Order: sequence, then structure tokens, then C-alpha cells
Amino acid sequence: MSNVFSFTGTVGRDAEVRFTPAGMAVLNVTVANNVGFGDKQQTLWIRVVLFGKRAEGALQNYLKKGQQVFVSGELAQNEYKANDGTMRMSLDLTATVIDLVGKRTDATQSAQQVNQPAMRSSSAPQNEGFDNFDAPYDDGIPF
Repeated sequence: MSNVFSFTGTVGRDAEVRFTPAGMAVLNVTVANNVGFGDKQQTLWIRVVLFGKRAEGALQNYLKKGQQVFVSGELAQNEYKANDGTMRMSLDLTATVIDLVGKRTDATQSAQQVNQPAMRSSSAPQNEGFDNFDAPYDDGIPF
């Protein structure tokens, strides 16, 4: 039986990457997901973990507080004892997919600019075959 949970949410704090004693990368990030409407709206905080090669990559640079993400993976509910001695529950998801969605945050944009290849030179032909490429498209259809 497969346990797959998929959702969109907002990163609550910047992602962290750590390594196990065996050298495997582990990416941890907390994602908020709002459920319900109006006065009955709740925020679920889900701890997301990603293992292996994908956790080692540049994904950490893009998972910054406020970034919207799509996450899919195996969900587990865990009970733990808090520092004040009370028993609490947490939602933990072992991710198979983490995709960026929505607009980019300032931190994400600056990380992309650092990793972006050089633009082609201005001597290359621009808009070849189009007479007024920047003009709005109007084909006479009313919708």
C-alpha cells in the first residue's frame, strides 16, 4: 500500500542541509499549508525531509522563507514529548518531489542571477522574421 501526500505551501524558514555519519545529505525544511476557509482556517506545519543526491544540490539555495512550493511524498504523524513535558504531534513528510511554484522571492532571484549563464551578445539577430514583435497581438477575435 502506498502513502502519498501532495500539497502546496509556503516555506516557513530557510532549508538546512546536514550530513549523516555515513555521508548522506539530508535537507530539512518546514512548510506551512493553510486548510479551511474564513474563521475555520488552520495552518498545518509540515516538516519536510529530502535525502540523497537531490538534497546536496542547489535546491537549498531556493528554499527560502516565503517561497511557495509543491511537495509530494510519504506522510507520517509522530508523537513526541515537548520541552515543557506535554505530548505533541507533528506531521513529517519524506519528500520524493519538491518543486518551486508561485513568484520568486528576492533571495531566490539573487541565487538565480549568480547561477545564470551569460546572455547572448547583442550582435546576434533579434526577433528575426517578426516585423513588430513587441506590439500587442490582435487578430480580431473578441475573446
